[in-house]
Amino acid sequence: MAAVGVALLLTAMVAAPAAVALLHDDVEPMWGADHISFHTGRDGVETLALRLDRDHGSGFRSKGAYRFARYDIDLKLVANDSAGTVTTVYLTPDLVPPEDHDEIDLEFLGNVTGEPYTLHTNIFVNGVGNREQQFRLWFDPAEDFHTYSVDWNPKRIIMLIDGTPIRVFKNEASRGVPFPTLRYLRLDGSLWNADDWATQGGRVKTNWTQAPFHAYYRNFRVTPCALSSPDEPPESAGFDKQGLDAAALRKARAEHLLYDYCEDQNRFKGEGLPKECIPLEIEV
Repeated sequence: MAAVGVALLLTAMVAAPAAVALLHDDVEPMWGADHISFHTGRDGVETLALRLDRDHGSGFRSKGAYRFARYDIDLKLVANDSAGTVTTVYLTPDLVPPEDHDEIDLEFLGNVTGEPYTLHTNIFVNGVGNREQQFRLWFDPAEDFHTYSVDWNPKRIIMLIDGTPIRVFKNEASRGVPFPTLRYLRLDGSLWNADDWATQGGRVKTNWTQAPFHAYYRNFRVTPCALSSPDEPPESAGFDKQGLDAAALRKARAEHLLYDYCEDQNRFKGEGLPKECIPLEIEV
């Protein structure tokens, strides 16, 4: 009888479903709470829906903040005519003075039906951004969920889509390039109207007959870095520890990069390119 009991217990243990972390345990509304809802699927995975209509949009943030971590979240963007809308995933600190503000941005700029989304990225350090790079996504991000990641560690910031690196910003503070290191950052997400600039520089406006618009988030994961002591730099527990796939990075950028501030000679005419845009071997 004891053997039968053990067998039944083991069977029950094998058959028991794995516990699934619920998204609402890890994030909280930041604004437009009446336009935020949670839905749990048959698989137990909870999805957060953000809504945008003529009244306002909505946004959330992670309950936890980290100094160096890898952040992953799955996102399905606004479908059909999404022109004028912006869906975001970004890292930002709690309220700090403007001159202390750091931010790592992934902003998805909507478009008219049939035209691809543009991914607009930027990095702010000590209140200064102007480090824009834009990419044309190689899939329809409104058809299904895709994973968007930021690995922010002491060596560099890596942005990834479905595990493929698309952008790297190195820590070159030793040669005077600002790099975010001091503040604890949360992951935020939002859906809002930006038809003054988002689609074709603001020439295409939001089609409110298509409202309400929805964007969906799920499977938020964060892998914080381990701090040995308050005085020692943290070690990355994320992608950087495994090494950067340089070949995949070059391929993604060669095929999908639309704009790079480091290649915009007209923008910096007379003042020279930012220091991080100048390779070490030719810097004077």
